[in-house]
Order: sequence, then structure tokens, then C-alpha cells
Amino acid sequence: MSRHERDRDESGRPRSDRPRDALGRPLPQGSQGIPRIPDDLELPAAETLAYAQDLLDRGLAFNAHEVLEAAWKNGPEDEKTLWQSLAQLAVGITHVQRGNGKGAVTVLRRASAGLALHGTAPYGIDASGLADYADALIDAIAASAVITPERLRPRLVGPH
Repeated sequence: MSRHERDRDESGRPRSDRPRDALGRPLPQGSQGIPRIPDDLELPAAETLAYAQDLLDRGLAFNAHEVLEAAWKNGPEDEKTLWQSLAQLAVGITHVQRGNGKGAVTVLRRASAGLALHGTAPYGIDASGLADYADALIDAIAASAVITPERLRPRLVGPH
């Protein structure tokens, strides 16, 4: 493959087969990376949330984003904005983990706005609490506060 050709999925969209590190950054071909989440992953909502939460709790926000993105792309039309906002939240956390404050703020703002639209979300998702979490993370980035790994593990589902 020439350097101008890209890996493509079945629908012709660009993708990368390269292995990735724990923060989702591409590694050289042949490297041992973190297992990827399949693009066609389809799980019930509760399993999706549990899987994404486990990944967030282990500091694997990029992988959590892939799980949530699969739900967004493969889920019901009327839930797409909610799942997209959750995926964006995980991407924002990934940017924080990578030290990219500017990118984090941009994506976290989108996540917060989308989550704020879902005051009472299905599946026990704490949409308003997650919007508040994203806003607080934006404020911490703006204040150049130290953000610990523990702070990057929001609870996707509120208490029952």
C-alpha cells in the first residue's frame, strides 16, 4: 500500500488497522497495542453502558468512546444525539489524558450541550450530571488545574 492509500472499511470510509496505545494513538505496524472495539458492535443499552463504564474506570476513555460510538451509529434514531454526546464526552476525556486541553474543551462543550438536551435520559443515564461534569472539567482545564486520573472516570448511570 502506498503512503497515499488509506485503509477503508466495507463502506469505503477511511479507517486505520494500525495498533493503538491505551490513549488511542496509532502505534507502528507490528506493535502490540490495546485490542480495538469492533465498528459493528451491537449490545443492549445496559451492556453498552456497563462496558463503557468499565473502560472509563480502567483509564481507557478512547476505547469507551468506540463502544459509545457504536451505540450511536447502530442504535435507534431517536437516541443518536444522546449516544453521540456520550461518545464526545469520552473523546474529551481522551484529549485530557493526552494533554490536549484545547481539543478537550472543544469536544467537551459539544458533549455538554448535547447531554443538556436530555434532562431525563433513558437507561438511567445521568445526562444532566454528565453535562455538569463536562462543564466542571472545562473549568478545571481553563484554570490549569491538575486533573487526576480518578477525576476522568465519570459515572454514566446515576444512582437508582
